Amino acid sequence: MTRLQAASQAPSNVALFFAVDDARGEPVPDLRAHDFRIFEDGKLVSVDESKQTIVSPELAADHHTLLLVDMSASVTASDQLAAIAAATREFVTTLEPHQHVAVYAFDGSKNLYEVLPFAHSPTQTQQVLERLRAFESKDFSTNLHGALLAALAELDQSLQRGAAPLHFGSLVVFTDGTDRANRVPYQQMIDAVEASAHSVFALGVGREIDDSTLARIGKSGYIRAEDSAASHAAFREIAERIVRLTRRYYLLSYCSPARAGQHTVTIEASAQGRRGRIDYAFDASGFGPSCDPSRPPAFDGAARSLELQASPDDVTRAQRP
Repeated sequence: MTRLQAASQAPSNVALFFAVDDARGEPVPDLRAHDFRIFEDGKLVSVDESKQTIVSPELAADHHTLLLVDMSASVTASDQLAAIAAATREFVTTLEPHQHVAVYAFDGSKNLYEVLPFAHSPTQTQQVLERLRAFESKDFSTNLHGALLAALAELDQSLQRGAAPLHFGSLVVFTDGTDRANRVPYQQMIDAVEASAHSVFALGVGREIDDSTLARIGKSGYIRAEDSAASHAAFREIAERIVRLTRRYYLLSYCSPARAGQHTVTIEASAQGRRGRIDYAFDASGFGPSCDPSRPPAFDGAARSLELQASPDDVTRAQRP
């Protein structure tokens, strides 16, 4: 268990936002309130008295994923376009129930092309397939490095508009080739990727882009696919992985029986025959009755961006046959 945020406030609310993983670093999703035990100063707190509950984690964190799709001439003029468009729409529909999703395209031009904004309607989701199929490259070159910088900036701006105190951003990059435009130097792009708080996954098709570059871009994982059929499965794998990473987070809230003084709460999770614990020290001065555990927690108002912490094997770092 990894504590990310915690807060206490009158009348007697205590809330902790944390991640749960197994011994291999794999996410543990779908835990319920009774899978956790709460101790204050080493003594078990009654479930009934504390009204412990899992509150919607959206109150604590915004999760945004931006899919950046290479639509340079090598893609739009190939027989892969229809398959890539279909894979993109499936990617969006897989993630949408769990977080905000956007799709942007790039070619050799300086700027990105908005295919699907973060704030969009169900109708716009259905139009993704048609918009990509009808895409016409305006610059046959490939501005991969510049597109990555622009996508990271777009992800930053979107998360800054969110109301939650914690931000999780993921950038997924699909490309079938190397940067040809030379608008942005390679090292400048790599420095930006490594400095970013966001997770970055890469999906490469074909042999033009080498594994070392894919690995540097996809710091959170990368997949190489030989053709469009394999790329569809790779899109699905990355989308499902991001969903699992998102569902590892919990916001547990309860009503403390303490009414004064300093205390330490310990949250213990039990799953798959294993246990984990986190602690939080709080001040119960002024605490009293009439607590509602579903009340939004008073987390630190200074918004922070965090990476979806992924274990080294989260996405296969290997060539796809």
